[in-house]
Amino acid sequence: MAQKTALIVYAHQSPASFNAAARDVAVQELTEQGYKVIVSDLYAMNFTAIATQDDIIGDLKKPEHFRYGEESMHAWKEGRLRDDIVAEQRKIKEADLVIFQFPMYWFSVPAILKGWIDRVLTHGFAYSLDKLYDNGIFTDKKAILSFTTGAMHTMFQPDGVHGDINIPLWPLQSGILRFCGFQVLAPQIFWSVAHCPPSVRTTMLEGWRARLKGVLAEKPLTFAPSELFDLSFQGGFMLKPKVREELKLQPYGITVGHHLGKALPPDNQTKAQPTDGK
Repeated sequence: MAQKTALIVYAHQSPASFNAAARDVAVQELTEQGYKVIVSDLYAMNFTAIATQDDIIGDLKKPEHFRYGEESMHAWKEGRLRDDIVAEQRKIKEADLVIFQFPMYWFSVPAILKGWIDRVLTHGFAYSLDKLYDNGIFTDKKAILSFTTGAMHTMFQPDGVHGDINIPLWPLQSGILRFCGFQVLAPQIFWSVAHCPPSVRTTMLEGWRARLKGVLAEKPLTFAPSELFDLSFQGGFMLKPKVREELKLQPYGITVGHHLGKALPPDNQTKAQPTDGK
């Protein structure tokens, strides 16, 4: 069998952090399994977090009105993106599995990781108008969000003070990863690590190691198939009327984002769902 490659995009400042420990567990376990493991340590790399015209080498197509998405797409096609972007894109192309390791900041990712997303997942390289979601460019790759929270698990439940964790996960897992075609595996969430005793943190890391032993065999999370939508400008890229009618009697929506005014499907962004009622 060909050697598998894992890319870990790591975003934490401190080598003494739990996130660093989770990164190290992944590196060790996957290496022992025979993976080639690549780590992008964004803070150590001093990775640029803002997307500007400095990312474009050479003349702009429309200097009178700079539009980052359009200009970076042309630059990608013509080999005119900055070297740090190109280096990260090469890592993604090589990877079978991408793990994002980070602390949750303000219900999202740290700014440096958001900058990586903005700059590296270029239009053309990571997606195009005819290559999205389950027809996306990275359908042969799997991705995991592995992150720590400051809050307890109960605080992120549907009746907890922060609300359902599935909701803030939706834009990250569907709007970014699945949008680019990744098979998105259930997130690895380390709850309230700063308030846990050392023994609990050790148990968390052991659980992460155990999960990684069979990670590529995991079933991905469930997302709405593109075939349910009229993917045309005439149809407005909306759910097909026939499908909407068929779903009327269902107790839940399709996904967190496609809730159709119904209750959110439980654990839609945190657990792979069984098939055939099993």
